[in-house]
Amino acid sequence: MPLTQALAEGKLTREELKTFMQRSDGPALRRLALWIMVLAGTTTLITLAWDSWLIWPAMFLHGIVLVHHFSIQHECVHYTVFRTRWLNDLVGQICGIIIMLPHRFFRYEHCDHHTYTQLTGKDPEQVPMPRSYGEYLLYLSALPYWKAKFTEVARHAAGRLSETERRFIPREEYATVIRDARVMLAIYALIFAAMALSGWWGLIWYWIIPVFLGEPVMRFIRMTEHVGRPSVAQMSENTRTNLVSAPWRFLCWNMNYHAEHHYVASVPFHALPRLHEKLRDHIHVEPRGYLGAHLDILRQIREART
Repeated sequence: MPLTQALAEGKLTREELKTFMQRSDGPALRRLALWIMVLAGTTTLITLAWDSWLIWPAMFLHGIVLVHHFSIQHECVHYTVFRTRWLNDLVGQICGIIIMLPHRFFRYEHCDHHTYTQLTGKDPEQVPMPRSYGEYLLYLSALPYWKAKFTEVARHAAGRLSETERRFIPREEYATVIRDARVMLAIYALIFAAMALSGWWGLIWYWIIPVFLGEPVMRFIRMTEHVGRPSVAQMSENTRTNLVSAPWRFLCWNMNYHAEHHYVASVPFHALPRLHEKLRDHIHVEPRGYLGAHLDILRQIREART
């Protein structure tokens, strides 16, 4: 394993690794404060553009921020955002409601993703390599994602788990996962009922439409993590780290350092840039960022068709 190799070669000491793994509430609370300010800013843009066609780009920008609550929830799943455990659960649950991803279910599914990363038939989060440009564009549209997500939550609320889900969800948690889906749908029902009773439908414009507009951006980013990388167990090969600008690093909570995260999932988001400096020679790095990763994916599609 490259991590073991890095330790053996002195690129990374066990003392450094232990330091990287230290958790703290401070960095996340400061970033959350800034996050709320950014949300307030994009919300204000929608309000200012209310009677103009500019509301659509404003909602799109706001949606990009909203769908990146996935990044916060992802870190909360690993209990690395906060040192205080219940804060991870609370913030993760809130993020899950915003993007319709039940937090407990995501935790179990994501655990299997880390166990069987990029292994076809075993990784429940694997995004298949597109076989054509049409499949590539369809995935980016987020239509398959939303179809799967609505079906999944509805199925859970109806008390049904798939065979794959029964594999990674502990038997004693079946009922809890089902309850979580029902609670989530109940919350949505209450929100829409409140809007109907009050006659104020603002959340459609401040939340629902922006999330749908922004999700293709999240699909664009999620593809860069593993798609186009070999379906093998070696993390030096199956995961891609993308070097991106500071605004993107802020939005994704440093998850662009994805190979580093897979090597040591217990390292908090704020320590990943430092871990990258230690592991960059042992992992697959895309220096051109998200766009470079997609150019590589498109190249592979083109070569497979010739």
